[in-house]
Amino acid sequence: MGSRSLVFIFALLSLALSNPNPIPPAFAAENEESQKSSGLSMSFYRDICPQAEDVIREQVKLLYKRHKNTAFSWLRNIFHDCAVESCDASLLLDSTRRMMSEKEMDRSFGLRNFRYLDTIKEAVERECPGVVSCADILVLSARDGIVELGGPYIPLKTGRRDGRRSRAEMLEQYLPDHNESMSVVLERFKAIGINTPGVVALLGSHSVGRTHCVKLVHRLYPDIDPVLNPDHVPHMLKKCPDQIPDPKAVQYVRNDRGTPMVFDNNYYRNILDNKGLLIVDHQLATDERTRPYVVKMAKNQDYFFKEFAKAITILSENNPLTGSKGEIRKQCNLVNKLL
Repeated sequence: MGSRSLVFIFALLSLALSNPNPIPPAFAAENEESQKSSGLSMSFYRDICPQAEDVIREQVKLLYKRHKNTAFSWLRNIFHDCAVESCDASLLLDSTRRMMSEKEMDRSFGLRNFRYLDTIKEAVERECPGVVSCADILVLSARDGIVELGGPYIPLKTGRRDGRRSRAEMLEQYLPDHNESMSVVLERFKAIGINTPGVVALLGSHSVGRTHCVKLVHRLYPDIDPVLNPDHVPHMLKKCPDQIPDPKAVQYVRNDRGTPMVFDNNYYRNILDNKGLLIVDHQLATDERTRPYVVKMAKNQDYFFKEFAKAITILSENNPLTGSKGEIRKQCNLVNKLL
């Protein structure tokens, strides 16, 4: 699962007009020139399925209108898939007798709504059977979901192919846990080319979505973590009343109470005010290596969006399968049967 999409000039022009938070042309040009050797391109589907990205974008809009939380899932998918060795949709594979699914591992706790990616895949297959990979759908649904949440439009390349194996046994090697030290978090992302401001920006994804009580009760029980803002603690206790919450229960705290459905820089103001839910949120605001960027992003949303776009681009291009490698799955949760 791991790294890397667009109709370039026309998409940029049309979305610059329609999207309130476009990425500046200078960054788009930089993105076009970056990682030419990856095998990805901005116009991969232009001749073989020119409507592919429009179909994906329209499906994202429709699904978001019906199921708002799907956008959070799409955003998490790109991190959980592309950060683990290769951006090849290995995250989406179901378990088999010989292979454990990444979706079932502890590092993937809380990931859901995979059925909506299947909905997008079915729509694309109706237009262009056997052409568009699940890996590209995963990446582009995240890109378009970010826009639906009010975030920036990020030009991303396409041309990824789908892997044939799960990397469940590798998740802990690649994905930092929410309780890891900041040194570990920075090193994991540095290994795929994402620098410190990029890491700070990626964690800004915590601006939206929610955190299950399972992941934060250790900060409330048996004793309340003294670094938590005391004004925020009663709300956390109300949402997480059990010291040992049921992982299957709907018990969670919104990451940002102020603008929970908007991708913005309010997250950084929250963590500077000691309202971060996870240990990693607190560390981000206090570690001397990351705090300066937290402060800058709290003050300047354009800077946050710029660094976030750079980091997502690098993540999406992490070691993709291209050319004759991998396959184009017929169903995103299953590898194709070998002939």
